[in-house]
Amino acid sequence: MRTPIPDYLTEVLEDLRHQDGGAPADYIPELSAADPERFALALTTTLGQTFSAGDDDVEFSIQSISKPFAYAAAIIDRGLDRVLGSVGVEPSGEAFNELSLEGESHRPKNPMINAGAITVHALLVGPEATQEQRVDRILTFFSHLAGRRLRIDEDVFTSELEHAHRNLAIAHMLASYDVLDGEVDPVVEGYTKQCSILVTVRDLSAMSATLATGGIQPVTGERLMEPDTARQVMAVMAAAGMYDAAGDWLTRVGIPAKSGVAGGMVGVLPDQVGIGAFSPRLSAQGNSVRGGLAFERMSADMGMHLFASDRARVDAVEVREEEGTVTFLLQGIVQFTAASELLDLMEQVDDEASVVLDASRVHAFSDVGRRMTLEGVRRLRLDGHEVTVSDPSDALPDAGPDAEEIPAQV
Repeated sequence: MRTPIPDYLTEVLEDLRHQDGGAPADYIPELSAADPERFALALTTTLGQTFSAGDDDVEFSIQSISKPFAYAAAIIDRGLDRVLGSVGVEPSGEAFNELSLEGESHRPKNPMINAGAITVHALLVGPEATQEQRVDRILTFFSHLAGRRLRIDEDVFTSELEHAHRNLAIAHMLASYDVLDGEVDPVVEGYTKQCSILVTVRDLSAMSATLATGGIQPVTGERLMEPDTARQVMAVMAAAGMYDAAGDWLTRVGIPAKSGVAGGMVGVLPDQVGIGAFSPRLSAQGNSVRGGLAFERMSADMGMHLFASDRARVDAVEVREEEGTVTFLLQGIVQFTAASELLDLMEQVDDEASVVLDASRVHAFSDVGRRMTLEGVRRLRLDGHEVTVSDPSDALPDAGPDAEEIPAQV
């Protein structure tokens, strides 16, 4: 059987291909020459499966889609506290290239607008880093995220740099408030190279899926960032990734996303999927028109809205009782709610009963789900119950120094 997912993506593309609103970015000559009919979609799951359709092998410059991933790199390099000291996280409600800073701190309002992204680029590697070191850092990091070696489009870089007057003005303003240290021109040049890295929609879906997994590239299995870093990036994408349309996007589509003026768009759903789209026709806010419509369609068709809560309740714990033994069968992803249900049921076990904890249907335990489950096992054993655990997939990790409290698998 051939999976129907690429067929569905092709159907979305064909249904939206007649949408011809917007136009390629006209303020950068290399971008204005883009074929406006290009259209592509790609999905990469957190299990490492990639599905795509349309012009999925066409490379285009990453542009502002680089911002969340550079933000992750800066947090890795300098620490979150240092990055937050220079760049805020509040939605700006303004266009991506506005000359705006916070009132008292003079920080850029968030890393998704140009002022914040230029500051983030300057933070890469370390305080004494050269332009070459920062660019090499970002190109190498993006390549690991995509799972293949990426490159810079020198023609796009040259074209953008010739028209970088506004970004230079933003950088000089940042330097006037000591937000940027050192020379301004090398930072803007490096940032422009960052935006000129070439990607496909398949690359974008893999990059965003790495955020969805909490930092593990789902195809290569390489850990590229810690879960807290991925969470920070996704949260800022949700709040500010779509510029002055961020609120409308989050309520209507509900997928944390970031757009770029070459027509690319990236989205991420934690623990589920990374999404890439490409169509060069842009809205007044600088977002891909057809890419945005594709995201809206997928959100509605596949229940991808981050805040959707209209699903029927599925019990995470099934209880079976037989001849003095109580078996708790866990399933799915065991988070706080499922673990609290388990603890409530454990509390009702008869004094003389033995207990079996069956985790064979569990995909994963969240950290709090793991700790609550292990504590329930520990307390049952302290109360004198014989407790065994069936965990063939090793979904329930060790408890570290308290590992001896974990019963052997059966």
